[in-house]
Amino acid sequence: MDTIAPLQRKFKLQKQTNITIQSNVFFLQVSSTERSLEEFIFPGWSAPEIFGNDNPVKVEYCSGNGAWIAHKAESNPHINWVGVEYKFSRVQQIYGHMRRKNLQNLFLINGEAFEATLAYFPDSSISGVYINFPDPWPKRRHAKNRLVSDHFTVQLARIMKPEAQVLFVTDNAEYSEWALDIFKRMENRFEPCYPHPHFIVDLPDYGNSFFDTLWREKGMTIRYHQFKRLA
Repeated sequence: MDTIAPLQRKFKLQKQTNITIQSNVFFLQVSSTERSLEEFIFPGWSAPEIFGNDNPVKVEYCSGNGAWIAHKAESNPHINWVGVEYKFSRVQQIYGHMRRKNLQNLFLINGEAFEATLAYFPDSSISGVYINFPDPWPKRRHAKNRLVSDHFTVQLARIMKPEAQVLFVTDNAEYSEWALDIFKRMENRFEPCYPHPHFIVDLPDYGNSFFDTLWREKGMTIRYHQFKRLA
């Protein structure tokens, strides 16, 4: 955090109160009443206020402090990267990475992941999806709040190009089994890339994130699941 704080002071990002795109950030953190009054039309990934080109677009959900996606954007300048993060304080951190590294191929969405995807992501426009350590909501009564769900995977199938892949990463074994069951129910749209049990526990060069480092230091096993969007 100490290395991020100076970036936040240097590159100020103010939370917005309406649906707007500003400084490469799409703000969706507004009340339902305000949202119902908006007539915002998302211009599309190639629009000048987003990326301004037709390069492939890949999305990371649950971007956290942005270490993973900032590294990917820096290492893959010919790919457009979209980070989706609900907490504004974390968006500020990612914004600091983006400005410090001058990452013109990184765009941020400050809002709820399913809602943003449902309302604004164009059909068949995404070349890759990464879901890194989403909140497992470990209590059974809270499991309905998990990002990976039937309705969310339906939206993933809608926005992803044929043959594109979604990679889901978690340290929670129960969430792993939950996600596998959901993608199995979507067998007409997705197929697992790994043989049974359909996950691996080591994926070299995948990249590091805050939660990856944290859980590994605590001795947790990381599970990587990959699914291909069927034509």
